[in-house]
Amino acid sequence: MCSFQFFFVWCNNKQQLLFSVFIANMSFASLPRSKKVALTTLGVVAAGGAGLALMLHQSVKASELELHPPHYPWSHAGPLSSLDHASVRRGYQVYKQVCAACHSMEYLAFRNLVGVSHTEAEIKAIAEEFEVVDGPDESGEMFTRPGKLSDYFPKPYPNAEAARAANNGALPPDLSYIVNARHGGEDYVFSLLTGYCDPPAGVSVREGLYYNPYFPGQAIAMAPPIYNEVLEFDDGTPATMSQVAKDVCTFLRWAAEPEHDQRKRMGLKLLLGSAILFPLIYYMKRHRWTVLKSRKIAYRPPK
Repeated sequence: MCSFQFFFVWCNNKQQLLFSVFIANMSFASLPRSKKVALTTLGVVAAGGAGLALMLHQSVKASELELHPPHYPWSHAGPLSSLDHASVRRGYQVYKQVCAACHSMEYLAFRNLVGVSHTEAEIKAIAEEFEVVDGPDESGEMFTRPGKLSDYFPKPYPNAEAARAANNGALPPDLSYIVNARHGGEDYVFSLLTGYCDPPAGVSVREGLYYNPYFPGQAIAMAPPIYNEVLEFDDGTPATMSQVAKDVCTFLRWAAEPEHDQRKRMGLKLLLGSAILFPLIYYMKRHRWTVLKSRKIAYRPPK
């Protein structure tokens, strides 16, 4: 037995109107036989279609043979956790010395690092290490100059065709928003960087490709980019493979979401403000406004 009742109520301080749009007391047992058969058939078809769609979805996932990355306990993953800025600094060093040879970060400027991982003087010195093509000058010629804070990170290749030609036809993706562009975020990037291994028995990888179970298709054109002691961190942190991968993933998370810490800080302020504001609003509504709202004003003309 099921009962459905729908009401639309509209009230203001002058009048109250009650509109009953649809009132229906409906029981499945009281329906005619033809309607019972139609509803039963519709339910069976809907359930069968949902089951078939689920089975097809699972079969497609199984045929892809894609290994999903595990979830790692990142220090910034909590609702009130901030980024590890020392790790961001080390991650930029990994990008500069390892990743920048092939991957660009065209949406990130040197000035974005000021106050996050480096001081202004440090970033000025880093930017001046690069030669930037600028111009034209007064004679209409292009010229090179040392980089400055307003410049974006230099690209390793002048265009996409040159990048493909240098990497056997593969185009290295831009890393500015890579953790947001890949399912799994930094979990995927960490697993990809540390997941290189020999292919299992019966699996052959074409020459020039490398086996990585976390990459879609398992055959990736990028050679293993990191290994133990691939570089030396300026702060003396041991550069193990997992440490290097963790730091560069933290840097890439910051690059994709520079407002990460500010967003969580504003969220905490909103929660604290709501804890004070909501009880006050409830008190005003329950004990002040309802008295005025329910007050009846009657006009009695003089006799």
